[in-house]
Amino acid sequence: MSLTIISSVKAYGGEQRVYSHPSATTGTEMVFSAFIPNHQAGQKLPVVWYLSGLTCTYANVTEKGEYRAACAELGLIFIAPDTSPRGEGVPDDPEGAYDFGLGAGFYVDATQKPFAKNYQMRSYLEAELPELIAEHLPVDMDRQAIMGHSMGGHGALTIALRNPGRFASVSAFAPIVAPMDCPWGHKALTGYLGESRGAWLAYDACALLEAGARLPDLLVDQGTADPFLESQLKTHLLVAACDAAKQKATIRMQDGYDHSYYFISTFMAEHLCWHHARMEP
Repeated sequence: MSLTIISSVKAYGGEQRVYSHPSATTGTEMVFSAFIPNHQAGQKLPVVWYLSGLTCTYANVTEKGEYRAACAELGLIFIAPDTSPRGEGVPDDPEGAYDFGLGAGFYVDATQKPFAKNYQMRSYLEAELPELIAEHLPVDMDRQAIMGHSMGGHGALTIALRNPGRFASVSAFAPIVAPMDCPWGHKALTGYLGESRGAWLAYDACALLEAGARLPDLLVDQGTADPFLESQLKTHLLVAACDAAKQKATIRMQDGYDHSYYFISTFMAEHLCWHHARMEP
């Protein structure tokens, strides 16, 4: 599999790169960013995967996330994939809504036409992209962590719950914790997977916890001034699910913070330090 460097700039002694590659999984060209700290030849570094939210591309966190200083200090590679397939012929929401279609892949493998052909984001992130990263970048695949924001928080939680042993730690900013029970999730899961709620269970963090899946460790920050907290994010459901499952978790309500990258960037370095401590060899 091949990678093409779209751009590379020096930052904090390392390199902030943007790559593209043809994806056999989505049938499209996919783009992601990677910050690679300064390192010795032959040295392999731990990797943090960051999954973004609705309407985002790799660029949102790359430009606003304020992660590079911490990653350079800690020696962490930071990978930010796109949120959906893109390109000519890739289907979008027929009404052009922001919460379905392009930029809103919900990290699922779609089964419904016309989305099943391209919207295979689960397989892309669980199989194809990690294989590509392991082949081309100086990553230690035995030391991985995953994190995300909003829809990407949902993705990080569910990918980690479905892949026990892969990630040393999981964190999220304002995650969608129970997509089976919120409007964003209901629309996406119906559109991509059909009406059967049984097919949705693999994509709901609270349902996966209830079914016995577990995380090695979990950190969640949620702003109290987030306009989506009550209707879409429903953090209290994750608290209840973790309590019932006796899942180790630190879930913090951050007073006055909203859903934006001002919130995310405030706590980004703390999350990265938390992950780094759990990826020590």
